[in-house]
Amino acid sequence: MKAYESAVSFWIKRGVRTGAELAEVLNGHSIAFAYHSGKIENTNITFNDTREIFEHDGVTSYTGDLRTLFEIRNSKDANELLLVSFEERREPNENLLKEFHKQLTKNTYDARRWQLGERPGEYKLHDYVTGKSEIGALPEDVADEIKELFEEIADVDDSNALTAAAYFHAKLENIHPFADGNGRVGRLFMNYLLLLHNHPPIIIHEEDRKQYYSALEAWDEKQKLEPLIEFLKEQTFKTWEKQILRKKA
Repeated sequence: MKAYESAVSFWIKRGVRTGAELAEVLNGHSIAFAYHSGKIENTNITFNDTREIFEHDGVTSYTGDLRTLFEIRNSKDANELLLVSFEERREPNENLLKEFHKQLTKNTYDARRWQLGERPGEYKLHDYVTGKSEIGALPEDVADEIKELFEEIADVDDSNALTAAAYFHAKLENIHPFADGNGRVGRLFMNYLLLLHNHPPIIIHEEDRKQYYSALEAWDEKQKLEPLIEFLKEQTFKTWEKQILRKKA
């Protein structure tokens, strides 16, 4: 069995159905996801600080900046929202997307964005640079483009969950609907979509960020989704490799 398929099979056999079961099977993975997702864009985030906040709701001997601390704490709240939403099988829509974004970015917007009227959980009011040759959708077009994006993934089933999740993530980053935190909310919401369709959630490891960015740029520049799909397959196995090997032992 190929590596990716073995990870999917491993997950399906776990038969995760409730929020409590999901919390149990994720266990340390929630910490690792928050650490890697946060560190992709904020190099000040450490695994130890993330672990302490998730496990003890605080840190000891912290010497970093306040924004980093808020980002880590927010990732814990966003993880709780993920578990509750999975338990309730909440429909993926723009209201839920905004909720995820608000949890991830509250108390972290810088003074410039705040003065420009930008708020966590609300679509951007101004343009912001995203990739090499993209600036995202115009602010006045964001709501319509996000609505269309959710309509495009409305008929997803378990068999094409990864392709749909990859498309959603690539298109969301291309739209760049928020003033900040687009990458973090995109990675977390992608996992929510996967979980709804009995697919293992994915940690995009921060040491693989160059390959990750390259895969996203392939969509931005050429509308090629295959590089991102293949990258996500590799990351899926990397995420669950230890558990799979332990199961075989």
